[in-house]
Amino acid sequence: MLSFLLWLPIIGASIIGFLPLKIESARLRQITTVFAVIIFVWTIWLLTQFNLSTSGWQFSEYLPWAEPIGLSYSLAVDGLSLPLLALNGLLTIIAIYSIGENVERPRLYYSLILLINAGITGALVAQNLLLFVIFYELELIPFYLMIAIWGGEKRGYASIKFLLYTAVSGLLVLAAFLGIAFLNGATSFDYDLITTQGLSLNTQLILLTVLLVGFGIKIPLVPLHTWLPDAYTEASSAVTILLGGILAKLGTYGLIRFGLQLFPEAWSIVAPGLAVIGTISVLYGALSAIAQKDIKRMVAYSSIGHMGYILVAVAAGTELSILGAVAQMIAHGLILALLFHLVGIVERKVGTRDLDVLNGLMNPIRGLPLTSALLIMAGMASAGIPGLVGFVAEFIIFQGSFATFPIPTLLCIIASGLTAVYFVILLNRTCFGKLDNKLAYYPPVLRSETIPAFVLTVIILFLGIQPNWLLRWIEPTTDLLAVNISNNQIEEIAVQQLPANDLLLN
Repeated sequence: MLSFLLWLPIIGASIIGFLPLKIESARLRQITTVFAVIIFVWTIWLLTQFNLSTSGWQFSEYLPWAEPIGLSYSLAVDGLSLPLLALNGLLTIIAIYSIGENVERPRLYYSLILLINAGITGALVAQNLLLFVIFYELELIPFYLMIAIWGGEKRGYASIKFLLYTAVSGLLVLAAFLGIAFLNGATSFDYDLITTQGLSLNTQLILLTVLLVGFGIKIPLVPLHTWLPDAYTEASSAVTILLGGILAKLGTYGLIRFGLQLFPEAWSIVAPGLAVIGTISVLYGALSAIAQKDIKRMVAYSSIGHMGYILVAVAAGTELSILGAVAQMIAHGLILALLFHLVGIVERKVGTRDLDVLNGLMNPIRGLPLTSALLIMAGMASAGIPGLVGFVAEFIIFQGSFATFPIPTLLCIIASGLTAVYFVILLNRTCFGKLDNKLAYYPPVLRSETIPAFVLTVIILFLGIQPNWLLRWIEPTTDLLAVNISNNQIEEIAVQQLPANDLLLN
């Protein structure tokens, strides 16, 4: 089941890239869409077959590969990875329709989109640490090429910066995994055979720090974020949807899967520091967004802030906070994809992203009224307005994190108010006001351009009203994570009390 999901996009990319026939761009887009729809439908079918009563791995596949180095073809999913697989499939379709039909070098473009889908899928289903690193790095080159070839004026600088940062991220993650295995004398990198229990606490802290920096670059967290504004701004709308919507989630996924699960003892020590870093990221992202004049750059900085919520929640390590963290990963992916898609429409029709130039797009005759209405909806979702999926995720995070980290949680709640501030600035300057009578003659927005926005809007509304449709797949797995953390803390306290007990007995 999972191999089909993994290899179909690779097969599709090969067919599109190496077809000997000369095919026009529109037809290549249709072929790519067929592959993407099959992938997404297959993921939805996996959701229907997923056993909600168990928190363990499902749909497992195993095949020995390079046994001398501990590498195996081991795949499985649980409630943490399966919803992200569905998000990956959906955003791949959205990305295909966020670019015009007459894209330059269409064979390469659509092949790269499918390869990105395969790389992210492989990382989410990999049950071998080396296999995870292979897929974690597989999407690096396709993203680099898509920014460098189809990006904006400063695409060369942005693509090189992205390449260097994410390459370092992969190297740090690999170094941490190698350290875990070699210091324990493990002969396999299979996830169910890897443990850190034989390592001293200081060694665990060093390895966890390396892992945190590696995944922190991918998220990204302050101060490891400097590649993000340039990459998001210079990339096309479709690429930005994939960058912010799903690629960044590999960083938070890695924190939960490998940081929280493999290092529960060391995690409890670094958790307060992580909560502080997450809070700083939230406040920094919100304040930086307020200062922006470019609407795309404003949305990019808002992404830094919203990813900070996830770090605070994961640092808290409670059942509710981890559940909220995973829900926020899905909610943020959907909302960010909608925002970047709409910003792309505005840029193509109006020709600018400058807040000092944009105004009056809500004008029902000469403006972009439907796009503006959807943009208002997306801004409300990002600001955490009740009834939308963003509110559900943030509320669960705040409720689950407050008991453990009250001050960081309160600061995050304040930052959520700042989110409303910068989106009010964006919407007020973009959608309202008076149009320029000489310049405001914009091309019509095609139906094919608005369909992706409608689909995302409906999902955001539906999951905001019926959050259980999202949470029921996640909750069994996150509850198990929280129980394991709690049990480890109880054992640690018991070990610390042993000398005192022995003394009393003597």
